[in-house]
Amino acid sequence: MEETARRLPQGRAQLVRVLSSARDVIRVDDVASVLRLDRTAAAQRLSRWTEQGWLRRVGRGVYVAASIDTMGSDRVLDDPWVLVPALFAPAYVGGRTAAEHWDLTEQIFKDIVVMTTQALRQRRQERHGALFSLKHIDERKLFGTKSVWRHQARVPVSDVHRTVVDMLDDPAIGGGIQHVADCLAAYLRRGDRDDEKLIEYAVRLGNGAVFKRLGFLAERLPEGAELAPVCEHHLSGGHAKLDPTQDSSHVLTKWRLRVPQRWAREGTT
Repeated sequence: MEETARRLPQGRAQLVRVLSSARDVIRVDDVASVLRLDRTAAAQRLSRWTEQGWLRRVGRGVYVAASIDTMGSDRVLDDPWVLVPALFAPAYVGGRTAAEHWDLTEQIFKDIVVMTTQALRQRRQERHGALFSLKHIDERKLFGTKSVWRHQARVPVSDVHRTVVDMLDDPAIGGGIQHVADCLAAYLRRGDRDDEKLIEYAVRLGNGAVFKRLGFLAERLPEGAELAPVCEHHLSGGHAKLDPTQDSSHVLTKWRLRVPQRWAREGTT
């Protein structure tokens, strides 16, 4: 990288130095630090590079390299996860995307599910060619995450237990209730399953529908025989839908759950 920088004109050589130091995502502070500029001058430099087509602005004060061919660089932004902390923090990767990360599913989804405390105007956003599906959460519910390294960037992702609980809380971010049920079945077969952690997270999340869905789905599985009775002790009043997006005309009184007809055949009405 340094040899390449020496062969380039000064402006491009400076940008290569910034890219080498900042890696995938570039901010004003990165430019100021590498080139020893004040923040105003650094911001102006970023603006000029963007106008010249070397960079692409992907968020407020957040830039990425626009093309490796014009940079004389051997790097590209091929992992959009690195944009999550830069664009949506405080946030973490969750839902079906985290389920794929933790090998709870073999399905591959085009979007990246992000749980963020930021106020949202658009729940689906495309940034640098990547599609993000966003869900707002309260800052008090930022728990049960781990930081994983993605292309030398630390990205928060829900741990495997929080991933399951989040999908039970909102089946839509899990790809629908059938996919959530499949992921739960995979989780219960894992050596690192932790029923106590599931219950703890569900209590902290504070949505009674989680226990109703978890208990019903666990009861249907041999591996869930001990978990289902625990969920019964945490049932709240009222009825919830197994999947809020589906017509749910049948009531399972045991779980205080409204389910579609095909699911009712396997439950107790």
